[in-house]
This record gives sequence, structure tokens and C-alpha cells, in this order.
Amino acid sequence: MSKSNNYLAIIEKIFFSHYKEGIREFEFERTEIGLMASELGVDIPKNVGDVIYAVRYRIELPEKIASTADLGYEWIISGVKRAGYKFHQVKMNRIVPREDFVTIKIPDATPEIIERYALSDEQALLAKVRYNRLIDTFLGITASSLQNHLRTTVKGVGQIEIDEIYVAVDKFGRQFVIPVQAKGGNDKHAVVQTKQDILCCAEKFPNLICKAVSAQFMANNKIAMFELVVQDDEVRVVDEKHYLLVSASDITDSDIVRYSQLAKP
Repeated sequence: MSKSNNYLAIIEKIFFSHYKEGIREFEFERTEIGLMASELGVDIPKNVGDVIYAVRYRIELPEKIASTADLGYEWIISGVKRAGYKFHQVKMNRIVPREDFVTIKIPDATPEIIERYALSDEQALLAKVRYNRLIDTFLGITASSLQNHLRTTVKGVGQIEIDEIYVAVDKFGRQFVIPVQAKGGNDKHAVVQTKQDILCCAEKFPNLICKAVSAQFMANNKIAMFELVVQDDEVRVVDEKHYLLVSASDITDSDIVRYSQLAKP
């Protein structure tokens, strides 16, 4: 079996060891991942947390699990404590780039050596966002990267990881904290990650204004940027923009005129 199939088999066995018809949530322990792998006769993952990460962001839950959710809802996995998780149902909520948005060309400031040696889609995307100051451009504030791959614990959630976190200031002197998700390749946007990022910022930076951002690679090297909030227990899009990093000479006078029109109230 492939690694993905092993992960799905483990998650399915955990799910149905707890699930009873009609229930909408239940908790399970991190230790169950290794126990179920042993029962299935598959290799125990060296990093058991990767099983949870994979089914949150990279691969779909097995249809056998998905089919038990109520109409219009889906199962997700959230952290509930340092070594525990919770399966629970939420309304189906997909954050995907719209196809009818204008693409805005930005002069590419990514160092060529970064382009050459970036090791993954996620790392490449975070680097492009950072070197081209796309957070500043998108949100209209002056932002600085504080830390990437911030691993910490949040009360009531457990351990989380934020892809990159920025702090920023605007022209009024207001200060912001900006958790950024980066999605490349086959990774998918996860509602649970936005929720826990916002909870983390409320706990760790209570005096700063939180603006949650997701950056996602699209076709033709475009980058979609989303500002997100949680409303009625769902993640909502506040703003969305699509950027294309190009040579400065590839930005024409007609592009500049068009962008000026976009900025008019």
C-alpha cells in the first residue's frame, strides 16, 4: 500500500472504532494512530502527526467516512488538546480562487537563487510572497515576517503550526498580526487551520488586530491571495486578489491604466 492509502486506512479504522450513527462529533487520542497501524499490519508513521496533516490538507477522507456526514456537512479533524483530536461535522466550505478575477501583474523581485533552490511548492510560495511584499500590496499595510513554521500550542486546541506569521502597522499606527497559510501542489485550503490560526493570534497577540491570509498557487504561475474571517463558524472571504509576478518590462501602459481604473471607488 502507498503511504496515502496507509494513512486513509488508519484514519478509517480510528473513525469507525468511535462512530455511532447519528453522532456529530467525537474525540480520539494521538496514540490511536500507532495502535491502529499495528492492527492493520502497516508501517507506523515516524511522525504520526503527518497522518492528521495529510487528511486535513492533502488527501480526501475515505468515501465511507464522508458518506456518514449529514446533508450539506462534512467531517473535519480539529485539535482539542496537546495529544488529542476531534472528528466533527461542519458545513461544506471550500475556498477556491474565482476564475473571473482580473490578474494583476507585479514586478518580480524574487532572487533567482531562491527560484532555483526552493525545495517545495509551499516554500517557494512563501518566498515569493515575502520577497515581493505581497502581504503589503494585498492588505495595504507595512508588514514584516516575524517567523515561519511557527509551532506552538493553543488552549483548547493543542499543537498547531502556522506557515508564516507577519506583524504590521498601517498609516494610523494600528498594529496587526497576520497568520499566513500557503497552499501549493495538491494541498487544499482547510477551514480548521484558519480557525486555529485566528485563535492562536487572539491568545498570543491579544492587543493586535488579526488578519488571516491564505496564499495559493494557481495555473500559469498566478498567486491567489485571500483575506479570511470566521463568521457563524464558517470561514468567509473578505477580499481576494490574483497576482502574476513578471519582469517589469512585461507590464504595459495599458496594464497600468487598467489597474488605475480598478482602484477607483
